[in-house]
Amino acid sequence: MTTPRTALITGASAGIGATFARHLAARGYQLLLVARRTDRLQQLAAELTRQHSGRRYEVFGADLTDPAAPKAIMDYANAQGLDIDVLINNAGLSGKTAFADTPWDTLAGEIQLMVTAQTELAHLVIPGMKKRRWGRIVNLSSVAAFAPPAASLLYTGIKSYVLNTSQALDMELKPHGIHVTALCPGFTHTEFHDVMGTRDKANHLPRILWQQPEAVVAEGWKAVQNGKPVCVPGLVNKISAAAMTPLPVRLGYLAGRTLNPFKNS
Repeated sequence: MTTPRTALITGASAGIGATFARHLAARGYQLLLVARRTDRLQQLAAELTRQHSGRRYEVFGADLTDPAAPKAIMDYANAQGLDIDVLINNAGLSGKTAFADTPWDTLAGEIQLMVTAQTELAHLVIPGMKKRRWGRIVNLSSVAAFAPPAASLLYTGIKSYVLNTSQALDMELKPHGIHVTALCPGFTHTEFHDVMGTRDKANHLPRILWQQPEAVVAEGWKAVQNGKPVCVPGLVNKISAAAMTPLPVRLGYLAGRTLNPFKNS
């Protein structure tokens, strides 16, 4: 019997990460679920086990602001005999204060979580994907990555890095059967704003701006399967991203494509 493919999902305890777990479990993937809240992960693994018997749903507690976490995750995967075929780099947060007013330890944690750890995990899983000639990587960016520079938080700069790096990796890895997609959602109904303490402000935004995580995940997974390096889910977000993007690449973003020498399949 063929061994099912395995997906590693970070930030899998809630929101888009947990939704990706349910989406991929329903499609026969076995999962390695990673987050700080292991109790949430265990509940999710138990739920998936009840719904989809015969698949493995492993749980690994890790704080990705710790520089040692990516290697520890991969060491665990190797010890369990899990070849990572899909990487969902979902874990993230946003600061609540201006850059100059934020302690460096806090800023360093944001960078470690959403830049260094995300990039290192990709670097660790890509050799195996290349050997097997198949892989899928979804990196969570944001529609904020398309916004012009402004006096703001570190978040938009980080998400721009994720967007640009994902496109570069997709160009490099397409010939090896590996697709990389930057998933760039807008406002999504998750716990994000509760954790960040911005729920009151978020509740005043028009309903038309919001998406459900299931819609974001479904569009993101379809995009990476189809080899599209950029996915902006939802019509409102697509229009917003196009409006903020320089004209030469605007239509490409709307189509989910980029200046890639390899044909998007």
